[in-house]
Amino acid sequence: MTTNLDTRLSSISPAVISLFRVVFGLLFAIHGASKLFAWPVDSGSGAVPVGTWPYWYAGVLELVLGLLIMVGLFTRIAAFIAAGQMAFAYFTEHQPNGLFPIENGGELAVLYCFGFLLLAAIGGGAYGLDAALRKRT
Repeated sequence: MTTNLDTRLSSISPAVISLFRVVFGLLFAIHGASKLFAWPVDSGSGAVPVGTWPYWYAGVLELVLGLLIMVGLFTRIAAFIAAGQMAFAYFTEHQPNGLFPIENGGELAVLYCFGFLLLAAIGGGAYGLDAALRKRT
C-alpha cells in the first residue's frame, strides 16, 4: 500500500515542485512590491525611499528574484541568492532580538531561506522557462 502511494506521488512530484516554485516566487515578489511600491498591500509605513539601506535593496532583490523564481528562469541561481538574502535578513534583523525564531519574529525568514535552498538544490520542476529552454536545446 505504501509503495503504491509512493509511486503515485513520485509521478506528480515534478508538477508539485513547479507549483511550490510558483507560489513561493509569487509570495516573495509580493514582499518586494510591498516594500518598493506599497502595493498590493501597504505594510504600514508606505513605500521605502529609494536607496534606503538595506530595505530598498531587499525590496528590489525580492521583487526581481521572486519573479524569476515564479516563472522558473535561472531558478537555481535566483533561489540561492534569495536564500542568502533571507539568511542575511535573519541574522541582521531578527537574531539580535532573541535566540530562537519563535521569540525574535524570524520564522518567515528561516522558512524562506530553507525553501529557497530546496529550490536551489532540486531545481524548479517540470514546468518553467528553465525546463522549456532545456527542451529546446
